[in-house]
Amino acid sequence: MRVSIIVPTYNNLEYLKFLIYSLKKNSNYNHQIILHINDGLDGTLEFAKKNNIQFSCSSENIGLCKSLNKAANLVNTNYILYSHDDMFFCKDWDLYLEKVVKKFNDNLFYLSGTNVSYKDGLIKYNCGSTPEDFDEKKFDNFCETDNSKDLQGSHWAPHLVHKEMWEKVGGFSEEFNPGDGSDPDFCMKLWNNKVRIFKTISKFKVYHFGSITTRKSNVKLNNGTKTFLLKFGFNPRFFRKYYLKGEKVEIYNGPLEDPGFSFNILYDLVINKFKYLYHYMVSKKWIRSLYQESQMVLEIKCSYMLHHMF
Repeated sequence: MRVSIIVPTYNNLEYLKFLIYSLKKNSNYNHQIILHINDGLDGTLEFAKKNNIQFSCSSENIGLCKSLNKAANLVNTNYILYSHDDMFFCKDWDLYLEKVVKKFNDNLFYLSGTNVSYKDGLIKYNCGSTPEDFDEKKFDNFCETDNSKDLQGSHWAPHLVHKEMWEKVGGFSEEFNPGDGSDPDFCMKLWNNKVRIFKTISKFKVYHFGSITTRKSNVKLNNGTKTFLLKFGFNPRFFRKYYLKGEKVEIYNGPLEDPGFSFNILYDLVINKFKYLYHYMVSKKWIRSLYQESQMVLEIKCSYMLHHMF
């Protein structure tokens, strides 16, 4: 099963090379690799051209969401897999994905890999903090012997969806640029289009060095929580907790169901609605307008009183 792997990158050549190395070495199919190169003056453009890697590009950093959408325009397979540029894919990752996908009768699924990292992620296991000190053999051995289970409620990269679903939801929402909140937003849009399988595949592992681009550069993050709240009426945490059942680590047990009714859901929803109302009023500048109007009224009254007193 061939897939199209889309990778946004921003002057992160050392890690990008390591990602491509892992994909070339550990894949069983000749997958389509597509980069979106932001700036690229660190040598990324030359690297892509020299190695015949497809890419779109921009002269400046246009953010994660726009980068993914531009790369997705070049997709020529039925499946889109989004990966960060600082990941290392395990052996036979594509066979593990294929085995799961073949069990489905439709395209209503969202499948994630299992993130392994020296500092965070689903599994904390130290194989190195840079490509230079990465212990590939240690990672391979860990992947072969680890007995982790598939998990419920995935909402992170690397993730695979069918191209039909990507196009149906319009890819990544660019109002979340440069990227904070874009993953839960993408999942929420899939949910609204009847996707109920959000599954983490235990055997499909990636080693994630972790947000290298944002740590190395002066990327100013957006307020994804606020944007999500104004868009859907509740925040990403509410979605993860009550829809994806993914706030706590849970073993995968089949397609998810719509949230039921409980006191906790009602309580959290009411809190979210108050937050929504506040941010909505602020975004519409109602509070500022009311404050300015009240100040004007107060000034007029004071002026009137002073005039009649003296």
